[in-house]
Amino acid sequence: MEMPFQPNEGKNLTIDTDYGTFARYPIRTHVIMKEDVLEDVLDKYVVPYLQEGDTIFISEKIVAITQGRAFRVDEIKVSRLAKFLVHFVYKPDYGIGIGAPATMELCIREVGRPKILFAAACSAVGKLFGKRGIFYNICGMKARAIDGPCDYTIPPYNNYAKMAPDKPNEVAERLMKHTGCDVIIIDANDIAANVLGKSRKEIPDAFGSQAFADNPHDQCAQQTPISIVRKVEKGE
Repeated sequence: MEMPFQPNEGKNLTIDTDYGTFARYPIRTHVIMKEDVLEDVLDKYVVPYLQEGDTIFISEKIVAITQGRAFRVDEIKVSRLAKFLVHFVYKPDYGIGIGAPATMELCIREVGRPKILFAAACSAVGKLFGKRGIFYNICGMKARAIDGPCDYTIPPYNNYAKMAPDKPNEVAERLMKHTGCDVIIIDANDIAANVLGKSRKEIPDAFGSQAFADNPHDQCAQQTPISIVRKVEKGE
């Protein structure tokens, strides 16, 4: 079936990687809510267009949402520790990360107080030597994937904070069995793209990161949290 999908504004349809040239077809969906089932979403928007060899890339955000891991900011009870630690966290240009009390509280719940305190202490020492990112490196991908509301976020999630998806490899494997195509759960922004889950361990993380290096989903009003990624000949 001919692909009716166009790249988001300012983004390219294809990208060259170490694994070949790939087209990324962004798929617009309804606003995904906690009540949605990912299999149903894929059946409605993705499955009719799949071909053998395709890979489905899914934003980690909608996986977390369907798992009930997104929360209204005003419903998150923030601890004194979160309010204290947030003053010492580097705030990235592309989002809030854990630089807000609510998201820091989610990080404490996800990672645990002992590890958070250890990471904070190491981060403080690192800053004395001009090193950044130590906190995130110690807390790991679960901390990196936590994010909060931004002005450009689609409602109602402009008032939500969310954790990383739970057991993303298992989710990706489940969705692969449902669709017959490999699945990658991706955390991408304009700075970096990180693979959080994949349907087979043999899939190189570098493939996912390179295929989404330019963040083709974007994070504004595009409402395209899923892409079909297909290998093409260079120049197509």
